[in-house]
Parts: sequence; C-alpha cells; structure tokens
Amino acid sequence: MSLQTLPALSVVTGQLLVDYPVAIIGAGPVGLAAAAQLLERGIDVVVFEAGPAAGAAVSAWGHTRLFSPWKFLIDEAARRLLDKAAWESPAATTMPLGRELVDDYLLPLAATPELAPRIRYGSSVSDVTRQGMDRTRSKNRSSTPFLLRIIQDGAATEHLARAVIDTSGTYSSPNMLTASGLAPLHADQVRANITHALPDVLGADRVKFAGKHTLVVGAGHSAANTLLKLAALAREVPGTTITWAIRSATPVRVYGSAADELEGRGQLGSITHDLVREGLVALVDHFEIDDLAPAGNGRVSVTGRRQGVPTTIEADLVANATGFRPNIDMLREIRLSLDEIVEAPRALAPLIDPNLHSCGSVRPHGVVELSHPEPNFYIAGMKSYGRAPTFLLATGYEQVRSIADELAGNLVAARQVHLVLPETGVCSTDIGGSASCSTDSGGAASGSTDTGESAGCCS
Repeated sequence: MSLQTLPALSVVTGQLLVDYPVAIIGAGPVGLAAAAQLLERGIDVVVFEAGPAAGAAVSAWGHTRLFSPWKFLIDEAARRLLDKAAWESPAATTMPLGRELVDDYLLPLAATPELAPRIRYGSSVSDVTRQGMDRTRSKNRSSTPFLLRIIQDGAATEHLARAVIDTSGTYSSPNMLTASGLAPLHADQVRANITHALPDVLGADRVKFAGKHTLVVGAGHSAANTLLKLAALAREVPGTTITWAIRSATPVRVYGSAADELEGRGQLGSITHDLVREGLVALVDHFEIDDLAPAGNGRVSVTGRRQGVPTTIEADLVANATGFRPNIDMLREIRLSLDEIVEAPRALAPLIDPNLHSCGSVRPHGVVELSHPEPNFYIAGMKSYGRAPTFLLATGYEQVRSIADELAGNLVAARQVHLVLPETGVCSTDIGGSASCSTDSGGAASGSTDTGESAGCCS
C-alpha cells in the first residue's frame, strides 16, 4: 500500500478514522436514505434523531398531502433494504399524506434489521466539532475525528465520527413574519396568536380556527395548503374568514401552471386561485410586515406597509407560512462555506437561488456542490437548500447517494449525478425583463423564501 492510500490515522486517539462510523443528523427521509446508501457500501453509520421516532418532523404536518407521488418519494437503496424485509411498496402514482409517508415508508425503513440498531432516538445534536480542535486549528485537522455532543434526557454525551452528514432539515426554524427578518417587537405578547405554517385546521386545531379571522402570511405551497383547509372550514362554520398577505405583486408561484408535471402541485395552485377569485380568500399583496402587537379581545394587530402606505390588518390568528431557514448554531466550530443570500453551500446556491435561476429543473448536483472547507462534512436534504424554495426529496436522495460514493472512495461515481425533476411551467418577468422565477425574496410578507415543503418555482 502506497503512502497516498494509507487510511487516515487519528492523531488524538491513534485509531484509524475508518474505524469510526459516519454520523448522520436526523432520521427523516434523506437521513435514512443516507444511512441506507452508506451501509450498502460497507460503511457503518450512527443516526441521531431528536424526536421519538423516525420522521418526527414529517409527523408534525402529517395531516397534509404531498403533491409528489410515491415514485418520487422512495430512495433506491432504502427500497432494497425494505424489499429484503418483504415490504409492500405503495402504488407509485398515489400521493400520500405526511403521516402515510411516515407510517408506510419511514417507520418500516427505520425498523429494518440493518438500521434499527444504528438509530438513537431522543438524541439532539447540540454541537459538532473536531476532537480537541476548534475551527481555528488546522494541523492534522482532516485526520482528526469529528466530535458530536448529544443531549439525551437532559444529559450530554460525546461521540466520535469519521464524517458527518447533517440532514436535520429546517422545519424547527421558521422564518420571521416581519419583512426585516427579525422577531416582532411584541412577539412575546402575541405568541398565542401565531401558528406554524401547516396547522391541522380540519382536525386537531379545528376549534381554534372555527369562526375566527385568520391571516395567512406567505406565498408558497405551505400557505396554499393552509388556505385550502381554512376555506373548507369557512364553508362549514359561519364567521370563519381568511386573509392572505404576500409581499410580492402576485402569487404566481403558488397559482402555478397547466404545464406543471406534478399534477397535485398544479391542482393546489389552481384551487387557491379560484378561492381568491370567488372572494372566499381576501388577497393583500405588496404587504411588508413591520410588527405584530395585541389588539384587544385576544386579537392581534399586524402593522406594515403596502407600497409605502401604512397598513394594519387585525386578526384572531396568524399562520406563519413564510418559509424556513437553516439552524447553523450547532456548526459554529465547523468550517462552512455558505452563500450570503440563501445560506446554502456556496457552490450550490447559484443553482437554486430564486433571485437568479430560470425556470426548469435544478441542475443535477452532488458532492462537489455540497462540499465545505471542512473535509468530510456535508449538509444534505432540505437544509442544504438554506432559504431557497426549490427542494424535492428526489434531490436529497441523489445528494446522499453522491456523498456515499465519495466516502466509499468511488470518486468517479460520486461525480456522475443524474436527476430529472418535474417542471412547474411557472415563469414571471422581473424588472430586468428576463424570464425567471418570482424574484420577491420569499414572495411573502416576510423577507425570506418558503422552504416549508417541496415548494418553489423549479422544484
């Protein structure tokens, strides 16, 4: 064996780095796919999941139907593990609810003999670093194992890893409602009036919304889903009213196009458009929110500007569907290279930034675009898209397939990425006159993009 091919030796512990597992943060669809891909290549893994079961974040919006059919939702390496366990695959063309994605795919996958002993539930990753090294130290850095600090049942433990794949997602870190991106000045006083992007309007949260005026803020598919549920409730319960606030001039990204290759996404947009046309949903465009404050009688006053004119909307509830942002607090000691605008890996950002890219499929990408200055550290899945609104699960599966080949030493295969995503057919014309996705930063009344689901102009 030549010197160049000797396995890296940890200068701290004296163990070979390959003796440590790859640590995967998050047991969602992409995290479990990463584990399946790595195990298939003979690389051991450990998966840290903050929730009590696989797919915990998906379960939070389990009442919502995906607009992607099953054929786009199952990773091939994961499928091979499930097939060994005599799993019955769902019909390829049906579109599952979030809870069906969990019950019929993620839970069986997590229960396979290969994955079950490698998943640690109730394990929140608070910090990632190198053993004995903060981000300023360079000598022997690439041969030093990663150290992850894990919080479980209130106690902290530390675990070593040869590589880290962060697939923790963004659902737990929503964007702010204000156009400035900051928390409202009176946030603590109106917290009870604000809901997450996808409340269970027709189920567990029905009483909360029935007979009330709800303001939905955001111009993505999370907003559209909530608007449809609220409209159904309004037809059943008198006094239920709906206002929809967006920062852009038009919700073209939500309305979609007949050319959308995902039928469910196209229908979602067309029904939302009909609700506005018939007056069941009052659309307020060009609205930039400055603050939320108590309005008396348990209501909330939402103040802002419409093209510079002071505007106030009073409501009982506000659904924050303005999208999500990556939480990078736990990565403070990791050398990251993130785009200044969308907070995605710098090489990936130009491919997904809704301010820049034209309509059509996102260019296939993998380990090259996902790499950081920190060797063998990757952010994959929805979190890799930062604040951009164009993510689909099929994208995440190809990301982790490429990363797995890279970690297995299959460098050529890692760089041969192939992915065809469904077109939306949605274009708008920006100020410069070029055909592009909606260039409003988020298309919402906040200053950020909607990444709550597989939404977006070119997903």
